[in-house]
Amino acid sequence: MHNRPGVPTMSLARVVLTCGRTVDLAELHLTPTYGTRLDGYPCRPVNDLRIRTLRHTAERMSPTTPVHLVPPPREYPDQYAGAQGPVEILPRVACVARLSSPPLNPSRDPLRYHSTLTVIWFQPTPPLPTPDTPPPVLHHLDWTMLARDLELRDGGYEVT
Repeated sequence: MHNRPGVPTMSLARVVLTCGRTVDLAELHLTPTYGTRLDGYPCRPVNDLRIRTLRHTAERMSPTTPVHLVPPPREYPDQYAGAQGPVEILPRVACVARLSSPPLNPSRDPLRYHSTLTVIWFQPTPPLPTPDTPPPVLHHLDWTMLARDLELRDGGYEVT
């Protein structure tokens, strides 16, 4: 991994954060927010359960990587409130991405260490990122506060 613009990488897209750090989109999963079947109606308890499920799935995908949820916008259409409270709608697409960048600690060997973070967010449509148009929601991440350095060792990466 490197920070030289114009040099190809093995990532889905490269994101330059507002702090100037470059991160690579290493993995991306898109799913419908409410799946193919919704029991009941979209409301806060259903949405909170969906968010907890996504977080749990993200934690299992990469147990050594911290997970950050970008708080989703919640819409409250003027509809009849059911037994679970008012109708509350999240954007249609749930996204889970694993990001990677050079180590947080600049004294660490970038061939043995990298920083990583898994991010969950919601968006209204399912456009896939390209190297030239990464998801805008990622640009404002506070990488130094959210990410974690991992060390490459025999058998995989370990938290350091």
